Amino acid sequence: MAIKKQFIKTKPVCKVTFSVEAKEANTAAVIGDFNSWNPAEGELSKLKNGTFKATFDLPKDNTFEFKYLVDGAYVNDPEADSFRWNEFANAENSVLEV
Repeated sequence: MAIKKQFIKTKPVCKVTFSVEAKEANTAAVIGDFNSWNPAEGELSKLKNGTFKATFDLPKDNTFEFKYLVDGAYVNDPEADSFRWNEFANAENSVLEV
């Protein structure tokens, strides 16, 4: 799993690329408070090497909680900026700072 951040100097956004290796999986999405936890808005495309990947424009100077949804299972990103306990989910979420 990996997160790549590309800050755009002329706009208040950061291009964030999420990728998750899941060769055996059929579907994967990144869900978080930046897309209302909606898998349809965070769909990742499967590459030939089995990695799922997509890039999203996120507003700069923000902190977001997120998870991957891989074939219906919630997965944290071990390379996240940090982790935060979420009372609603009763689980720990990955945290992204942009």
